[in-house]
Amino acid sequence: MDIFIEPGATAGLASQIYEAIRSGILEGRLGSGDRLPPSRELAETLGVSRSTVTTAYGHLAAEGFLEGRRGGGTVVSELFGPDAAGGGFEQFLDLPHPDPEQSVALDLRPGTPDPRLFPVAEWKRYTRWAIDRHEATYGDPAGVTSLRLVLARWIARSRGVEANFRQLVVTSGAQQAFFLLTATCVDPGDMVAVEDPGYDRFRRLAEGRGARIAPVPVDGDGIVVAAIPASAKLVYVTPSHQFPTGVTMSMSRRLELLELARDRGMVIVEDDYDSEFRYADRPLEPLYRLDRWGLVAYVASFSKTLSPALRLGYVVVPPDLLPAVLELRQQMDWAPAQVAQEALEGYLADGEFDRHLRKTRRNYQHRHSLVMDFLHRVEARGLLHPVVSHAGLHVAARLGDRTDESDIRASLIDRGVAVGGLSGYYAGPATAHGLVLGFGRADTRQLTEALAVIDRLFTAT
Repeated sequence: MDIFIEPGATAGLASQIYEAIRSGILEGRLGSGDRLPPSRELAETLGVSRSTVTTAYGHLAAEGFLEGRRGGGTVVSELFGPDAAGGGFEQFLDLPHPDPEQSVALDLRPGTPDPRLFPVAEWKRYTRWAIDRHEATYGDPAGVTSLRLVLARWIARSRGVEANFRQLVVTSGAQQAFFLLTATCVDPGDMVAVEDPGYDRFRRLAEGRGARIAPVPVDGDGIVVAAIPASAKLVYVTPSHQFPTGVTMSMSRRLELLELARDRGMVIVEDDYDSEFRYADRPLEPLYRLDRWGLVAYVASFSKTLSPALRLGYVVVPPDLLPAVLELRQQMDWAPAQVAQEALEGYLADGEFDRHLRKTRRNYQHRHSLVMDFLHRVEARGLLHPVVSHAGLHVAARLGDRTDESDIRASLIDRGVAVGGLSGYYAGPATAHGLVLGFGRADTRQLTEALAVIDRLFTAT
């Protein structure tokens, strides 16, 4: 199928490529499995930059029109096969949705903060303030400028991440930041290295881009840098508080990773998802702060510190990637809701967020102590072996030689307690089994009750 663009047209070049391919699929001129030209080849044919083509491809993949095949490049999705002629969108909308999480009385699954600690009154006040001052415009795809200025000052002061506000892009949570980075850095067939065990949602996102996943083991110092394949184009890490084990990447390992990325031209995605909640030890410098070559994209969000329902996050983008990221962001949803952004701006600028963090940190530190005390007690009986962790909203504990992790979790569900399973975070065969105990959702009473249930179960078995 030929693609025609008009360089002088009102619509952007990426928009024209997107519309041409989308129309070809919906009108049946491109069918399921049809291969699209490699992004570099199409860019040369059309006389545009490669990032323009990858932006269009990324948008089409996000909407389900395209998919990557290992070794086979980018192809039209199976959703638009012969049986879907004239009804591709309907078939897409009829896809089954995953079942909601099972509801339990005592929830110790990791990943969610305590909704009872959300600053309802203060957020209402800043939301009203934002509504009164907002302008009816689409806004900057990078986010409200005044928020980015405030946010840049805050992350420099609180996390040591010193970045020009122009590199800072406000996103709808960390997951959108991951999508923007993978869509602009990774082509189908490229290799992406991930921690193993690690954050499975990033891995699934990269797989959805058609990337080949390279699981890299994690030890007490973090990701084993020497095990990262030479062909890896991007590596995803959680150095401040490895997910799910909880270990902190050592300084020597951080420097080793940066040197490897420099030598290979590899992009590092640094996910700093909950380092605000540190209960002991001095935090190590973020990879972004140590980076002298513009290789690290620093991602964080307000999902753990405020609420995942706000869908507010940000990414500090390396300068070379910024134009492509902003172009794709504009194609996707233009920008986050301005009212929420401006409410966050006021909340940060007035120091309310710092006060909120001090309050929540005290709450979570107490819960962290309860979990660690419990784990040390059962460890003395040879039941669970906690991984040393001084931060975050969860703690992992290994089962040693026992491999009945799924049976233990099922028995706990029957008793009204839900916990995470360590083996489920491996991309390949699990080399360790254990429990991941989140203490964000459960208050002190619920947490104490849940730990007692776990203790009774282990005592009985």
